Amino acid sequence: MTKPMGLARLLLFTSALVAPSIAWAQATTSDTAGAPATGTTAETQDPAAQQEEPAPDVSVPGEIVVTGRRTNVTRDMPQVVSVLSSADIARTGEGDIAGALSRVTGLSVVGNGYVYVRGLGDRYSLALLNGSPLPSPEPLKRVVPLDIFPTNVISSSLVQKSYSANYPGEFGGGVINLTTNSLPKESFLTASGGVGANLVTTGHFGYVYAGGGQDWSGYDDGTRDLPPALAAYFASGDRLSSGTVDDQAIAGQLVNANNSLLQRQKRIGPNWSATLTGGTKYDVGDVSLGLIATAGYSSKWTTRDTIQQNSLTSDLSALENDFERVSTDNRVIVNGLLGLGVEFGDNKLRWTTLGVHDTIKRARLSLGQRHGTDTDFMQQDTAWYERQLIDTQFVGEFKLSPDWSLDLRGSYANTKRDAPDEFTYEYVRTNAAADPYGAYFVNRLNNGNGGDATVSYSKLNENLWSGGADLTWKLDPNLSLAVGYAYLNTDRTSSRRDFQFTAPSTLPGGVAMLRPDLLLGTAIINYYNIALIETNEGNPAFGATLDNHAAYFRENWQITPELSLDAGIRYETARETVTPIQVYNTAGSSTAATNLDNDYWLPSATLTWQFQPSMQVRVSGSKTLARPQFRELIYQFYFDPETNRQYRGNPLLQDSELLNLEARYEWYIALEQRFTIAGFYKRIDKPIETFITGDAFITSYANAPKANLYGAEVELSKKWPLFGERSLIAIANYTFTKSKLKVDAADRVAVYAISSTLATDFFKDGSPLTGQSDHLVNFQLGMEDKGSLSQQTLILSYASKRVTSRGLANSGQPDVYEYPGFNLDFVVRQGVKVAGQQLDLKLEARNLTNRKYKETQSNGKNTVIYNRYNPGATINFSLSTTF
Repeated sequence: MTKPMGLARLLLFTSALVAPSIAWAQATTSDTAGAPATGTTAETQDPAAQQEEPAPDVSVPGEIVVTGRRTNVTRDMPQVVSVLSSADIARTGEGDIAGALSRVTGLSVVGNGYVYVRGLGDRYSLALLNGSPLPSPEPLKRVVPLDIFPTNVISSSLVQKSYSANYPGEFGGGVINLTTNSLPKESFLTASGGVGANLVTTGHFGYVYAGGGQDWSGYDDGTRDLPPALAAYFASGDRLSSGTVDDQAIAGQLVNANNSLLQRQKRIGPNWSATLTGGTKYDVGDVSLGLIATAGYSSKWTTRDTIQQNSLTSDLSALENDFERVSTDNRVIVNGLLGLGVEFGDNKLRWTTLGVHDTIKRARLSLGQRHGTDTDFMQQDTAWYERQLIDTQFVGEFKLSPDWSLDLRGSYANTKRDAPDEFTYEYVRTNAAADPYGAYFVNRLNNGNGGDATVSYSKLNENLWSGGADLTWKLDPNLSLAVGYAYLNTDRTSSRRDFQFTAPSTLPGGVAMLRPDLLLGTAIINYYNIALIETNEGNPAFGATLDNHAAYFRENWQITPELSLDAGIRYETARETVTPIQVYNTAGSSTAATNLDNDYWLPSATLTWQFQPSMQVRVSGSKTLARPQFRELIYQFYFDPETNRQYRGNPLLQDSELLNLEARYEWYIALEQRFTIAGFYKRIDKPIETFITGDAFITSYANAPKANLYGAEVELSKKWPLFGERSLIAIANYTFTKSKLKVDAADRVAVYAISSTLATDFFKDGSPLTGQSDHLVNFQLGMEDKGSLSQQTLILSYASKRVTSRGLANSGQPDVYEYPGFNLDFVVRQGVKVAGQQLDLKLEARNLTNRKYKETQSNGKNTVIYNRYNPGATINFSLSTTF
């Protein structure tokens, strides 16, 4: 296999808002429902409760929690929660919220910011912003990738692992609720900047292409606008296959040096970021007005030298594909937040708007073999993935009387994903003595037999409207009732147009040796009659909708000073549809449509027994559901550049139903010190799992018959005083999870366009759920001085192997496993004064053990490397100051 420098030499060839804000904000008395044992003798005897820091700003649907005093949020919430305050997030030193969440018990981060709760996939993890749902800019995911949220815009992050009726019914492993920054306590302006280096990428060679003049900003300057002939073709509704379209006119405008000429850059530059955040508050009589705003920019470079293989044989004895791929990504994130607030008496009005623009510019060169032959295949890819999220939210919190409160909320969110000019070129070197061009790479443009050239244009647009109301009535100091209604409407359109260049057999070998921008220049296209074919005229575009109504009833009863019950029931009705969109004047015959119309009763209950002032036991049970994601339903090809895999949906998927049980012991030892241990069990009917099919190794989805999941988790947080205000802090947590698919010989599955209905042809009995690690470990050891900003934290994490893909369907192949392994980080924050100005210095060292990313498929004798690369260690330095 040719190594990166060899690939570099080969390149010379081609280049000759705030939601129903909980009553954290409501000034309630100490006997408010929803805080077990609050105001009781047991609590007043607990000195730790009196010493805790004020509760962090958390915003969740229809919650009632004590504020206006020092409180232990994790203990006093009626459900099982973990809360990262702004101080906790700062201690991790992470630049995005996904990284900070990876430190929470039972959470792991997969890929680009997808947070898994207790090892379950992203479909079982619900993400909310200020209590309101978010759409995802990723075609393959239901939830938004959380690494697009910089920590500077997040005030707190709450993870709730036991279900309560005030949350949406799509609740599997847990819910992650992000709360954005609220009103400032006083006027401020904070400026920060950072610079970093990756030891594999920064200062080393990588691949780039020109693109547009403003690519550094993450915004296209019009370079990637549809060429006139292609735009006219899309607008016409004609089919290329009809023979009435001038395909050469379209083909002649697609390829140029800016979008197709890959170049070697000797040294990739550093990563850097800058953020400006400010806020102010005005008091006008009894009314307080506040404004907070933030804007940020970051640019990050990543080069990966990846080995990717796969096999068609059941024993993995022969490789179908064996490639080395070197890719360089430039990821640019621009974000902003604007929050306005009004407070009068116990009432609040808040409006929050958040915008995130996330772009990846990719250049990649690959070299490998197929079918076990000596023929070399060289592939060149250039791509631009532009994602955008705009979310605006309004909430009104009203204290109608001492016993009645009302929260009203509404939000609108829009996500877009635009991926124009996804070019792939493949050149072939036969290495055959009988071939006069056997020693050279040529592209004969003949459907992959002797070279290939394709381009794709994909777009996604999703609008999400949501609203709701929560009314709470405190009957007496020990009992409160709440009712609520929520509405959600999601509307997505997704299109992908795929084209292939084809040349006649008379194309001269000398011409076929030209680099892409010359090979597919207008003159050669016209002279040699190179044609353009649209390869997916059957299902190029889909529309998808989800219309969801829900109502709930919830009670919180302090039965005795030691015993409390939080119980409720939620009724949800939802209609989810996916239908092909007619883009041609002549309608197609596609039957790839989905129409799910279901309703559910979803009960939940948590019983808490505080048998000692600092100890309590919780027992909880609930029923929830998981709906198929839009992308899993759409019968349309999608290429994931991250994994180099092709996906296609299954319109015949059904909802999954879950039974959740948990028991937990909690000991709150002292200030910032606690010990918890818990056991949990889940039964999932019709879990949605992936499988691989066909010579092209296409990943698709099906409902496995059943799955059981059980496990335990333990957490210990300990603090030792050293000297002055300096302390030693140790935080450790471990989660064990075991899951098994239940597949019998008589079980059936439904997969669109596949004749087999035997579940055993797709899934193996006893296999773990996709994405689930048996073991998750997080350990933090650090020193902290609260008198002056001074933190030094060593962070160790471990995740055991987890299934990322099933073996080839009906072949007996083993599953594909990822091996996350150990990761070691070190973060230092230090406050210093320079010329009277307080500065916050931060140094981050990530992946100090140089952990490799690895996915393999093995039967113990033969091993296939599905995906392996070295992400490298990263060093970042940042500086911030507040005026």
